[in-house]
Amino acid sequence: MLLTIIGGCGAWPAAGQACSGYLVEHDGFRLLVDPGYATVPRLLERITADQVDAVFISHGHPDHCADLNPLLRARTLRDDPPAPLPVYSLPGALDAVLALDRPGMLADAYVLHEFIAGDQLAIGPFRAQTCLLPHSVPNAGIRLTAGERVLTYTGDTGPSPDVVDLARDADLLLAEATFADQVPQDMRHHLSSARQAALQAKDAEARHLLLTHLQPGTDATAARAAAEAEYDGEIGVATSGLTIDLH
Repeated sequence: MLLTIIGGCGAWPAAGQACSGYLVEHDGFRLLVDPGYATVPRLLERITADQVDAVFISHGHPDHCADLNPLLRARTLRDDPPAPLPVYSLPGALDAVLALDRPGMLADAYVLHEFIAGDQLAIGPFRAQTCLLPHSVPNAGIRLTAGERVLTYTGDTGPSPDVVDLARDADLLLAEATFADQVPQDMRHHLSSARQAALQAKDAEARHLLLTHLQPGTDATAARAAAEAEYDGEIGVATSGLTIDLH
């Protein structure tokens, strides 16, 4: 299983960067997870739009799904459009982004598979276990298994024992860490810090922690240091272009 970070900013893309966007590959199958703001131009530096085999979206905030629109445009506004793209999301999560164009313009570009958080999915070669994690809107974390490798992604979430369960013995936990250490009081139920992500990685006995969704202005060095204070495993920070082979 190969993970490539397309973008890792939270809330909005910092200059020259992109919001959440992750390409997960196995046996030639390419799954795009959370095409947030500014991810498609970076994705297209690596592969063509028609080479995306499926999309999974954790929740409907635009920093996780806005670039689904240009991805679908790039697939359908051409002389030889590919087969409709399977798109997996929670019910209603994509209503806004799918309504950006005139009615019917992108209808043939995708097939929407809405699921209930807690469902198990088969997405190409991946076995996917989903889980509802606490956020300001419904958010589905996902545990992807292919062969003997496991990648868990939180989407956006406040601290929850369900994160630990979803990431149990995972090879990699890709965890939202909007803040380095202290989460503002009014956000503590639906966002996490690098320190909290590390505590959950430790409890889950995940082998590798990758911090993502750092809000622009958050010091990546401070975030890593906060995580290192709680977790002894390998720690990284998601930056565009980073590739991790879960071998």
